[in-house]
Amino acid sequence: MTGTAARYLYLTRHGEASPDESELTDAGRRQAALLGERLRGVPLAAVHHGPLARAEQTARLVGEQFDGVTRHVSEAAGDYIPYLPAREELPPEAADAWLGFLDQFPAEERERGPRLAVAALADFTGPVVGDEPRHELVVTHNFLAGWLIRAALDAPKWRWLGINHANAALTVIRYTPDRPPAVLLFNDTGHLPAELRWTGLPPELRV
Repeated sequence: MTGTAARYLYLTRHGEASPDESELTDAGRRQAALLGERLRGVPLAAVHHGPLARAEQTARLVGEQFDGVTRHVSEAAGDYIPYLPAREELPPEAADAWLGFLDQFPAEERERGPRLAVAALADFTGPVVGDEPRHELVVTHNFLAGWLIRAALDAPKWRWLGINHANAALTVIRYTPDRPPAVLLFNDTGHLPAELRWTGLPPELRV
């Protein structure tokens, strides 16, 4: 009888993108290559990435460090709003700012995002069928990284807001059959030199 085994989810935001977000900058390409070197000893079974160029290019540069690891494009790994909170769900002191932020996005994106967020949970989280642990990398965007971390911690659905991921930083979540998910590593930029850390975040969030 086939059992279930642990899944190790390696989660990263794409490297730094150009102002029009059509490609990685030179710094973004360096970030991606260094992330690949960081992961070289991991027995990755697959690399999943969103369909936008900055995620695809990051996944390709990371994947160059591995032999025989398949890359999979996934709409669920893309850039979208994963959950739209109602005002009453939010802390009163932050509600106006966060709702104003979310109102900037097109209605189509705000409508399709929650459906994709459910698919991301189904595709990328939880234990796996089989007897061997599975290691997978998801190259995605800031919002989905926050959503998956929030889910791992069983936090309220709105709490993806305020969880921020630097470009090419690394988060690792372990899903096992016999215990809640564990966030083993969060937003780690140890593989990046100082000048390449914390890009993608506003100055007040850089440490």
